[in-house]
Amino acid sequence: MASRAGTVALPQDLVDITALLDAYFDVTPDLGDPAQRVAFGTSGHRGSSLKSSFNEPHILAITQAIVEYRGRQGITGPLFIGRDTHALSEPAQNSALEVLAANGVTVLVDARHGYTPTPALSHAILKYNREAAPGTPQADGIVVTPSHNPPGDGGFKYNPPHGGPADTDATGWIADRANQLLENGLRGVKRIPLNDALNADTTGKFDFLSSYVDDLPSVLDLDAIRNAGVRIGADPMGGASVDYWGEIGERHQLNLTVVNPTVDPQWAFMTLDWDEKIRMDCSSPSAMASLIKRMASSDGGRSAYDVATGNDADADRHGIVTPDGGLMNPNHYLAVAIDYLYRNRSGWNPESVVGKTLVSSSIIDRVAAGLGRKLVEVPVGFKWFVPGLLSGEGAFGGEESAGASFNKRDGSVWTTDKDGILLALLASEITAVTGKSPSQLYKGLTDKFGAPVYARIDAAATREQKAKLGKLSASDVTATTLAGEDITAKLTEAPGNGASIGGLKVVTENAWFAARPSGTEDVYKIYAESFKGAEHLAKVQEEAKALVDGVIA
Repeated sequence: MASRAGTVALPQDLVDITALLDAYFDVTPDLGDPAQRVAFGTSGHRGSSLKSSFNEPHILAITQAIVEYRGRQGITGPLFIGRDTHALSEPAQNSALEVLAANGVTVLVDARHGYTPTPALSHAILKYNREAAPGTPQADGIVVTPSHNPPGDGGFKYNPPHGGPADTDATGWIADRANQLLENGLRGVKRIPLNDALNADTTGKFDFLSSYVDDLPSVLDLDAIRNAGVRIGADPMGGASVDYWGEIGERHQLNLTVVNPTVDPQWAFMTLDWDEKIRMDCSSPSAMASLIKRMASSDGGRSAYDVATGNDADADRHGIVTPDGGLMNPNHYLAVAIDYLYRNRSGWNPESVVGKTLVSSSIIDRVAAGLGRKLVEVPVGFKWFVPGLLSGEGAFGGEESAGASFNKRDGSVWTTDKDGILLALLASEITAVTGKSPSQLYKGLTDKFGAPVYARIDAAATREQKAKLGKLSASDVTATTLAGEDITAKLTEAPGNGASIGGLKVVTENAWFAARPSGTEDVYKIYAESFKGAEHLAKVQEEAKALVDGVIA
C-alpha cells in the first residue's frame, strides 16, 4: 500500500479522548515494568495514560518530588506553571496544583485560563528573577507538555530558576524520589481537592501572553518587519501558540495571518507524519504538508505569504516555509539565522560564541569560521546552552531538531529554553532586512561553503548494545578511514564542554557521523553528513553502521 504520510488523518487515526482521560485517573502503573516508572529524558517525563506511563500517580509523585527538590535547593519563590493543548495536559496540571497547594507552594497559573508555550514560561521565570529585589526568593516553573508527540501522550518537565531545562542531577533526583513515592503507595504525597487548590491563598495568576508578546521588540526588529510589509502566515498547528500569534500581529501591527486557529485534542485536521502517525513536528514535510500546500497556492503568480511558519504543541520548535524553497531543513535555517544574527546584532558581546549540538550540520562550523566566531559544540540537549545564554558569552544556541533561542538585541538573556515563536519571527526580520528569503540566503552560504547532504537513520540494537554504545571510548574505534577519507577525530565527549555525548562521533575532512542510543526504543540513531553528495553520504552511513555494529557486538 502507498504511504499515507502527508495526507489528512482519518477517523481510525484519532485517539479516543474519553478512554485517554479515564485511563489517566483509573490506571495504576506497574512499577515492575521499567516503561511504567518515572523517567526523565531531555525534555521531562513523557508517556501515555493508555500505556500506563503517564497517569495521575506519576504526576502526583513527580510534583511532590519537585516540591522536595526545590526545598533542598532553597528555592522558595513562586512556581510558574503552564500547559499545552494535549488532552492529558489539563488534568496533569490540575493534579500538580493539588499537590503544590497542599505543600504551601506559591503557584502562578495563566491569567487567561489558556495555554502557555514553553518559551513564555522560561521568559516569565527569567523576567521575575531579573526584576526581583536583591535577596528575593527565586522563581522556577513546570511546563505540562510532551512537545510534538502524538495526541495520546502527556509530558511534564521542570525548569529551575535559570529558566531552562533542568540538568541531569536535578531530573535524576526528582525521578528517583518520585519512584520511591510510587513504590510507597504515594504515602508522603500531600494533596488537597482541586477547588481548594485553585482558591488557596498561595495560588495566583500571571499574564504569560502579555509579558512575552509585549517584550518582543527587545529581541527582534519588529519595526523592520512592519515597515517592509512582510506577509506572514503563522500556523500554531493546534498548539499553545494559538492565541499568541494573533496578539503578536495585532499588538505590533504586523501583516500576520493565523493560518489555522483550530484547537482539537485529537488533531483531526493534521496531516500524518512519515510513519502515518499524528505528530506535531514542524520540521517534518509530512506533518507540515497543509502549510506547504497553502504557501504554494498563488494569487496571480504570487505566493500566499512571504514567510510561513509552524510551531509544535508547546511552541519550542519552529518550521520555516519560503516561497522559493518550501519547508527549510532545520540545519539550513540555523546556518542562515546564525550568519544573519552575528552580522546584525551590534549590541551582542563581540566575543560571543556560536552554540550547536554535535549532530547539527557542519555548515554551521564553516559559517562560524567565516564570521570569525568561536564554535562551541555540545551534546544533544538544550540545557547545555543555558550558561552561555545567561551570561551573553553564547548569544545563540541551536539544535538540529528545529529548536533554538538567542539573546536580546542588547545582549541580555531572552529565554533559556527553545523558542519556536522567536525563530519563526526571525525569518520575517531576515526577509525584511535583507530583501531575500532565508532559503535564498542559504543558497548563498552553500555557494561559499559547500552544500552538505544530511540524514538520520535508525538501526536495531538491544538494551545491552545500547548501553555499550553509550560507554564507548575513542580507543574502541580502530578504523582509520571513513568513506575514503582519513578520520580526523573520534569523539565520545563534546569538544565544546567535555561532557559525554552518550555515543560516538567520527569526523573526516568532508563528512562525519554520530551514533547515539535511543532513550525510548530498541534502536540506535546514526546522524551523518557529507559535503561530497548523496552517494558519498550513503557510503558514510553504510560504513558507520558496520563500524558501530562491530564495536558493540
